Amino acid sequence: MTTLSDESIDPFHICIPQDELDDLHERLDRTRWPDELPGVGWAYGIPRDYLKELVRYWRHEYDWRAAEAALNAWPQFTTTIDGANIHFAHIRSPEPDATPLIMTHGWPGSIVEFTQVVGPLTDPRAHGGDPADAFHLVLPSIPGFGLSGPTRETGWEFQRVAAAFIELMERLGYRRYGVQGGDWGAGISREIGRIRPDRVIGVHLNLLPNSAAAQVPDAEELDTLPPHERERTLASWERFQEWSRDRQGYADIQATRPQTLAYGLTDSPVGQLAWIAEKFKEWTDSRDRPEDAVDRDMMLTNVMLYWLTGTAGSSARIYYERAHADYRGTAPEPSTTPTALADFPRDNFIPLRHIADRTNNIVQWTEYDRGGHFPAMEQPDLLVGDVRTFFRKLRDTDRE
Repeated sequence: MTTLSDESIDPFHICIPQDELDDLHERLDRTRWPDELPGVGWAYGIPRDYLKELVRYWRHEYDWRAAEAALNAWPQFTTTIDGANIHFAHIRSPEPDATPLIMTHGWPGSIVEFTQVVGPLTDPRAHGGDPADAFHLVLPSIPGFGLSGPTRETGWEFQRVAAAFIELMERLGYRRYGVQGGDWGAGISREIGRIRPDRVIGVHLNLLPNSAAAQVPDAEELDTLPPHERERTLASWERFQEWSRDRQGYADIQATRPQTLAYGLTDSPVGQLAWIAEKFKEWTDSRDRPEDAVDRDMMLTNVMLYWLTGTAGSSARIYYERAHADYRGTAPEPSTTPTALADFPRDNFIPLRHIADRTNNIVQWTEYDRGGHFPAMEQPDLLVGDVRTFFRKLRDTDRE
């Protein structure tokens, strides 16, 4: 692992050359479509008719330049930490006493996920909220993902990312701050809180790693649980079995042969789109297509950040690095930092409080009746409210 760092922080502006957009359009026009079995819906993967319609929209109606301008409305920067280029948006609140908060995305997400929550979190006064609930937001791209990619060496698993983000907050001058995340961002955020409880006010998660029923529930243990937790435990085990049977394939590929996968996804924009859009259908609170849950243009902008940066492979490598890390298969180390979970019912796993309490200092646990894996896109108001409530509880305690 290299430890060399250039500590400068440089302004960054997204400006994709037109010839790259022209190349994308030409590739979309030349798509070679596979056959498809009739009447199978989403069971074998993303349906061809749906994907063709989505590709037509991407090619002829989606406006990257508008999306690019919207992203560039956020102040963005790059810095080198531990040998990796790290891109981040840094949106300071107009409220001078705002709480610093670093929010981290996962796979197959990006900072685009946070588009609808930035305004309410940084400027609650302008969105009908209490100005005391304001946050200074730091939105990094995980090393290897999008504008923080590709990485140039092995070893970028989530613990190393957490250490890099701690350094990022140091460089920005934030000595006390909150963390928030889902998916890989949840593991990274929890790790930041675990190793720096002196700096982290609280950890807010919308996914809690290692908290689902990953084995057959023990009958004796079930008998000790209250009825609600007992029902959740059985449902959690059922969801885990479904995941293992039908949904884990992408992770196994990315954890074992990310380089082989990268050739197809880096060469074919339709392949990259299909690989990501399928997850936006399966992991969200949607009915027939991803757009039931998330905005179509926002999903395509997220895909564009993978395509334009050629980071299908380097983003997948985080799965490989975790699968081959020394800590693989060991129990999570306990965290003492106050932690909140916002549980959205259509996420990939059903978390269990009695498991979470073993290694986490849970002080807020909220179960919602709608939403899935991408709550900042699906249910931004619920996520904003949950984040505000959690840090409001901690803020007064921290300032005593």
